[in-house]
Amino acid sequence: MCGRSLNSILQSWQERCLLTGEVKQASQVEEEAHFDFDLFVIGAGSGGVRAARFSANYGAKVGICELPFDPISSEVNGGVGGTCVLRGCVPKKILVYGANFGGEIEDARNYGWEINEKVDFNWKKLLQKKTDEIVRLNAIYKRLLSNSGVKLYEGEGKVTGPNEVELTQLDGTKLKYSAKHILIATGSKAQYPDIPGKELGITSDEALSLEDLPKRAVVLGAGYIAVEFASIWRGMGATVDLFFRRELPLRGFDDEMRAVVARNLEGRGINLHPKTNLTELTKTENGIKVRTDHGEELLADVVLFATGRAPNTKRLNLEAIGVELDKTGAVKVDEHSRSNIHSIWAVGDVTNRMNLTPVALMEGTCFAKTVFTGQPTKPDYNYIPYAVFSIPPLSVVGLSEEQALDQANGDVLVFTSTFNPMKNTISGRQEKTVMKLVVDAETDKVLGASMCGPDAPEIMQGIAVALKCGATKKQFDSTVGIHPSAAEEFVTMRSVTRRVTASGKPKTNL
Repeated sequence: MCGRSLNSILQSWQERCLLTGEVKQASQVEEEAHFDFDLFVIGAGSGGVRAARFSANYGAKVGICELPFDPISSEVNGGVGGTCVLRGCVPKKILVYGANFGGEIEDARNYGWEINEKVDFNWKKLLQKKTDEIVRLNAIYKRLLSNSGVKLYEGEGKVTGPNEVELTQLDGTKLKYSAKHILIATGSKAQYPDIPGKELGITSDEALSLEDLPKRAVVLGAGYIAVEFASIWRGMGATVDLFFRRELPLRGFDDEMRAVVARNLEGRGINLHPKTNLTELTKTENGIKVRTDHGEELLADVVLFATGRAPNTKRLNLEAIGVELDKTGAVKVDEHSRSNIHSIWAVGDVTNRMNLTPVALMEGTCFAKTVFTGQPTKPDYNYIPYAVFSIPPLSVVGLSEEQALDQANGDVLVFTSTFNPMKNTISGRQEKTVMKLVVDAETDKVLGASMCGPDAPEIMQGIAVALKCGATKKQFDSTVGIHPSAAEEFVTMRSVTRRVTASGKPKTNL
């Protein structure tokens, strides 16, 4: 039996009917009292936990299942907290912090710090600290669910009917539960390229838990993960070769900012191999022999495949019960995250919409409001800020120059500022910070902002609020800056770098 009385179910049904126009027979509503749960969630990552907690806070009886915890995911391992917390954003950022100290120690010398002895880096110590932190966070997420009254089951869940889930427990026994609503929040999984010797490579899961720091690393890919791990390993002293198919890394970002990132990566000592793919890996006594499509060969201690992720739906039995998936395996959903089966919903990376943790949180929040408060709420994907934690980082919000021109009815104004950060003037580091604003010439509205340089994500979060509120360039210009800071450049860029017409759109295939 669910945790609400029949009267409360009838009352909430009547309220929803008023708001959504849904009409049901009273007998159908009475049947709701026979479900084990109002909501059962498969997947306890960021989106699933958020949806479960908020739904429970709205009065729903909620169950959630997740695979047992392990730092490296597999078909039988996962953990409450999901990819971001356990084997993604959080542990990655810890390693980025660790890698940053290498450059900071170099820079410190010109600030008067006499570092006379050789400075050693202890990878195993950082690795243990990272593991301790994700174990702590795993426990916190479990506690959050418990404190919200959500029933947590450890095991593998799959859907066996529009209102039924089957849970395989750790000892192999199977349990079945009925639920008025089922939410799929199983995230995505790293993919391997189809090349000979691919089993010799690793994904980001294993990269976060390597027993030994590689001295020679090869990275295949051009997205967030590739650029970030290249920066991490290089910052810790490894020789790093980054291979990608296009002319520049970070496809989909502003082309000008992509070029800045590439220049910074090279400046930090990373070897870039544009327009190059890997064709074969071979195990040798001296390491992994890597062959490229240009006939090059090199040896590596580790080869990281950062070639994309795929929605994690293969073992959920969704197609068998009629849930529509797209060609990538993602659950097809409407603007309220509902699948073609009325009782089955999905949020987060498993839907392959905008695959970011804060977006999954937003989708989970909107789902709970839509289903359990009678207030249909759509996720808003406009002006979502995001960051690439390369060294130094890139952060953006809104439209790139290319996107702005593609959507523009008139001219677009581009404002840029390239400068040597104050810290670098003393340290002697030759690395420019670049900032950019894209503005609609007719309305003066700021359409997009980008920054590559120290503290870019911290600065961009504030810029995102301004863009979300519809800020104009005039309002940016009238804002008093904080001096001395890099951030003040965003309110002092008064000279137009270039004016571009929609007819003169830059076409890029970089």
